[in-house]
Amino acid sequence: MLSNTARPVVEATLPVVGAHIDTITQRFYGHLFAEHPDLIDGTFNRGNQAAGAQQQALAGSVAAFAGALVNRPDRLPERLLARIAHKHASLAVQPEQYKVVHDHLMWAIGDVLGEAVTPDVASAWDEVYWLMANALINAERDLYRARGVQPDTTWRTWRVEHKFAETDDVDTFVVTPADGLAAPAALPGQYVTVLLPMPDGVRQPRQYSLTRADDGRNQQFTVKWVHGGGMPDGEVSTLLHHTIDVGDELTISPPYGDVVLADRARPVVCLSAGIGITPVAGMLSHLAAAGSAARVMVLHADVDERSFALRRQVVGDIAALPGASVHVWYERGAETELPLTDVFAGMMDVSQVPLPDGAVCYLCGPLPFMQAVRSALIDRGIAARDIRYEIFGPDLWLADRD
Repeated sequence: MLSNTARPVVEATLPVVGAHIDTITQRFYGHLFAEHPDLIDGTFNRGNQAAGAQQQALAGSVAAFAGALVNRPDRLPERLLARIAHKHASLAVQPEQYKVVHDHLMWAIGDVLGEAVTPDVASAWDEVYWLMANALINAERDLYRARGVQPDTTWRTWRVEHKFAETDDVDTFVVTPADGLAAPAALPGQYVTVLLPMPDGVRQPRQYSLTRADDGRNQQFTVKWVHGGGMPDGEVSTLLHHTIDVGDELTISPPYGDVVLADRARPVVCLSAGIGITPVAGMLSHLAAAGSAARVMVLHADVDERSFALRRQVVGDIAALPGASVHVWYERGAETELPLTDVFAGMMDVSQVPLPDGAVCYLCGPLPFMQAVRSALIDRGIAARDIRYEIFGPDLWLADRD
């Protein structure tokens, strides 16, 4: 909670800080990396930096947190903090790094806003930062403790046991700990971070959803090769797709992620598009392995059936769940060779299928898809608190703020 001294200052200056927050975060990252280029090696995704996504995500998170402190002073935005904490833990972020970030962020605020940053304003926003930072440090400490690791012991070497193509540009990897010890348990829907050295020697991290239930020995994750569309090819996905093969070793984090199956007694509705099927596949695999009796519906949109990654695994798990159903929309026509419940031509339209009462919904896919589907679900009477989403990369939406 903000102090009585800081709260009116933050409330008064939030509009001007919010109006300049994008510029502030751009200046912040430029200043940070100029003095700490080592942070690009293993911590920050330079692809997101180049695209501006990380800057937008930081700006949105800071503004959302400050707004929450002003508008709901009795509680912190727990969902916002949990999403960030899980991502940070998967990157082995260390508590002392928050002081480095603080110094450069406060410099950037002063650099952009100039004389408007009086001592009282600086002190108030310093308080905002440390409220957020300390909440994250505590949450991340709990996550590390639950995994039995510390930031400097997060990373572990795994060996690729199997690699197989799901589609022309999607591969699945099955990996085993190189030390021969058990694989860590994962909650359904979680991801791991793969830390891979690039040709220039800089290590780059990327998160990938676990797509099959634990067996105590292996983990399975699925990767889409990022290419085309007028953008540079993805650094890590390109190497994984074209270079990494059976027998190679990878550096991987324990599983993290806050979007996991909740009350399994309630109906589950998973809505995905494209590679957004990956966390859904992980959830379905867990449900099938557990012999769940919950009602399960999968709604998936894709270009066509050949583009539907993990389709055979998904259909197999659906068949193992009593009363489960899978409904698919293909942009190129309603043609299928799979035993699907429904196949529709065109874009996903949730009004075409009956949704169970009391369901918890899980979304994953491109941002415009999730925004449209979430709106459609709310229009059908599903409470916002019962709609969870997983987003790949920095969260530019922040739709699940408390």
